Amino acid sequence: MTAPAALAWGAHVGWMNLSGSPLASLASRWSVILFSIFALGELIADLRPATPARTAVLPLITRIVVGLLTGASVAVTGGFLLWYGAVGGAIGAIAGTVGGDWARTGLVRALHVPDMAIRIPEDVLAIGLGLPLVSRF
Repeated sequence: MTAPAALAWGAHVGWMNLSGSPLASLASRWSVILFSIFALGELIADLRPATPARTAVLPLITRIVVGLLTGASVAVTGGFLLWYGAVGGAIGAIAGTVGGDWARTGLVRALHVPDMAIRIPEDVLAIGLGLPLVSRF
């Protein structure tokens, strides 16, 4: 949920222009609040051992839907067709979910550290890259 939160913030502060598109409501204050809460909730849930794997069916479907939304928004902002971005976002969500899980698991095993030692820096990196990326549109 970091990506749609960053996107909502970027659209809200005027870094991304979604006006006139079906995605214009993402720039609203309510979208910023909602996606920020979702992102914070995901960060907290990610720290709990009972949280299902990202590659489980429901979390993966959620990530694909979020990828569709985020990719479509980036495409609209860049002047491309919404559907191109949506497809790219979905593919990116699948690749990121599977690849990220593989990389995190590999790092935990290779470094002999608890999963949290990799999850927390991963989240910090996602937040740290998200806002600067949306500010470039």
